Amino acid sequence: MSKKTLVLGASLKEERYSNVAIYRLRKFNIETVAIGMREGLVDDVKIHKELIPFQGLDTVTLYLNPKRQVDYYDYIVSLKPRRVIFNPGTENPEFYQLLKENNIESEVACTLVLLGTNQY
Repeated sequence: MSKKTLVLGASLKEERYSNVAIYRLRKFNIETVAIGMREGLVDDVKIHKELIPFQGLDTVTLYLNPKRQVDYYDYIVSLKPRRVIFNPGTENPEFYQLLKENNIESEVACTLVLLGTNQY
């Protein structure tokens, strides 16, 4: 089963958790795509600025605070991922409900911990 993952809120800054997540996802050979505020390359993953209609996504892992997520609700739902991971600081009960209404799982967890404990 493919675990293709979109890192939403990706950063080129090495100290950001979204950046570390991209490296770790690739280390586990998980196909990874990314969207952020600035275009660039992290490992072998291009960060896009535009909302690309990626196909075959299993997971969207969020690195955006709840206020910034609002602009992405429709986009994320349109991607039809199996789940959305809400990393620490991204918890958003309003969005959980919208995802549930669209048969998309929401998981409040840390992508880095899930990967490190083989629970991803």
